[in-house]
Amino acid sequence: MAPEQAARQQAAQPPRAQAPLQAISAALRRERERVGLSLSELAKRAGVAKSTLSQLEAGSGNPSVETLWAVAVALGVPFSWLVEPPAPRVQVIRAGEGLGIASERANYVATLLASCPPNARRDIYLLTLEPGEPRRSDPHMPGTVEHLIVSTGRVLAGPTDEPVELGPGDYLAYPGDLPHICQGLEPATSAVLVMQHI
Repeated sequence: MAPEQAARQQAAQPPRAQAPLQAISAALRRERERVGLSLSELAKRAGVAKSTLSQLEAGSGNPSVETLWAVAVALGVPFSWLVEPPAPRVQVIRAGEGLGIASERANYVATLLASCPPNARRDIYLLTLEPGEPRRSDPHMPGTVEHLIVSTGRVLAGPTDEPVELGPGDYLAYPGDLPHICQGLEPATSAVLVMQHI
């Protein structure tokens, strides 16, 4: 892709939230100290410059996907442990929002929506919805969390007492062990539902 074409494509994309450097800094220090590695040893194992790690621990710099992934592998932790802040009970990520980490090698941005906790199982569903009565669900087994990503149309979903309206590209996480609803607000609405059981 020509540089001017790449610049136009990048300019046309919606802005994404940048990685929270203070959260990365704290997580990196916490995990490095947990495994008992010096900055030098971690840099060597990750194949990353010590100065880069030092900047990250100081809460500065602009980490790439590759750098953070290499550090996570060297620490023996999931990538999400370094970048994901604690999630609230009901979590909404609108299209174009979220923790976007850019690649330094390609026109690619990885946006972590939700990490899988230990000992969890996930079922994935494609939903097709039409306007009308909402789908009302009784609570599922304790610890169930539902993750919904809207593909087309508009959806009203979430806990019965606090549903959220979503559009294409929006993400919602909510407790599936509480009464909840899902309703298509436009014809030919579709979404992906991931049901996580612990």
